[in-house]
Amino acid sequence: MLNLAMLLEQSARRTPAKVALILDDIKLRYAELNGVANKIANGLVGLGVKPGDKVALMLPNTPHFVMCYYAILKAGAVVVPLNVLFKRHEVEYHLDDSDSVALIVWEGFLGEAAEGFAKASRCRNLLVAQMPGSTAQLPEGALPLTALMADTPPTFDTVQTMPDDTAVILYTSGTTGRPKGAELSHFNMFFNAYIGAEKVLRTGPDEVGLAVLPLFHSFGQTCVMNALLYSGGTISLLPRFEPQKALEVMVRDKVSYFAGVPTMYFYLLNFPDAASYDLSSLKRCCSGGAAMPVEVMHAFNQKYNVTILEGYGLSETSPVASFNQLDQEPKPGSIGVPIWGVEMRCIDSEGRTVPTGELGEIVIRGHNVMKGYYKRPDANAEAIRGGWFYTGDVAYQDADGYFFIKDRVKDLIIRGGFNVYPREIEEVLYAHPAVAEAAVISVPDTALGEEIKAVVAFKPGQSATEQAIIDYCKERLAAYKYPRSVEIRDTLPKTATGKILKRELK
Repeated sequence: MLNLAMLLEQSARRTPAKVALILDDIKLRYAELNGVANKIANGLVGLGVKPGDKVALMLPNTPHFVMCYYAILKAGAVVVPLNVLFKRHEVEYHLDDSDSVALIVWEGFLGEAAEGFAKASRCRNLLVAQMPGSTAQLPEGALPLTALMADTPPTFDTVQTMPDDTAVILYTSGTTGRPKGAELSHFNMFFNAYIGAEKVLRTGPDEVGLAVLPLFHSFGQTCVMNALLYSGGTISLLPRFEPQKALEVMVRDKVSYFAGVPTMYFYLLNFPDAASYDLSSLKRCCSGGAAMPVEVMHAFNQKYNVTILEGYGLSETSPVASFNQLDQEPKPGSIGVPIWGVEMRCIDSEGRTVPTGELGEIVIRGHNVMKGYYKRPDANAEAIRGGWFYTGDVAYQDADGYFFIKDRVKDLIIRGGFNVYPREIEEVLYAHPAVAEAAVISVPDTALGEEIKAVVAFKPGQSATEQAIIDYCKERLAAYKYPRSVEIRDTLPKTATGKILKRELK
């Protein structure tokens, strides 16, 4: 037997009076959190949710997410976390594609969610999470989460799931085609959290971590929620990233561990009044989700006297596949080395391992690789070959075994027969003193096939002309690599986790 809910249950037994969750002035201890999760699990079973059923969550970073996530697992059902920014047609698609029988939604997202729920073919239960004292009107047939829990006991006999049973279905961002659901087993998710807590991040019971990464995303789930609850630490919840609020919470709760995407580090680094916040409690930082510009990493490390550990993974790998290690000198710009029990290689188009220092596609195998895409045998056959998961990311491995990502296979620009990797140009752009955000994309060109275009946003009070940006890159890059056009925007489009959406720019 292995049920991912044991992460919470073991810590609740070990330290029942320890504070598990903080949201502003709300504090929940481990025994309380586990008891509420048990009540919700009883309520779900009362609604007819059976082991193996799918239950979708559309919740922000409030205690409700954690309670419901583990309640679903306790009932032996499968968690389907949904992006809280989804519109009605996206909600409908994900509910139908995952065969979800219930949707638990935050009252603030009810408008779009209820419309999508109404059109979904199989989802029969709409449950609404609300803050105490809420007077929001609910659509007919919707059930408040408080009503679901009413009169249910705070004890529950957790369903005995097996290690290979599906625990979570995480949907990919759908950069190519419609989003696919990666089926992750209880063992996938448990062992990834265990390795993160014990071997990589080394979080302990005294750890206070800031959960500002969306918990519906694999990075936030594994590296913050699951890892810290396994360790018996405390999670300080922040529903939305705003630099000032994040700094205030880090000071208030004496946050010692911060996991974020590069854009979060950039805004914390450049917040005008950052020097007035005492972040001396901060000891551990990690970055993922997108490549972190080396300039940003160096500046943050120096300003806050920390060492950011950059790692790498995908929804399909639970998500962590590699990381820089605390007991080894980190290499800025590197995604580190494979975590314990995981193998990574860089291969060419024929499937052969490329020599050290040469570019190839990253393939991965190990305990972290998903069972497969839900109901997508064709996609599985393409993504998993010979036991290896093909990531679509281009990288090279140095003589010490560290991996350095250059770009996505699909982002590769072929300009007049020359391969150009956008990330290399983006690193140069981020080093420009005026640039806050940058993305490099291809545009059609009659003569060359593809041409290089940069899209940038400037730091507050900074500016530069398009030609000045082009000249800056021209001085630092080979003639076939520098961008021939530049578009200046106030901000660049991003996902909920802060990853720049190149497909929208294209």
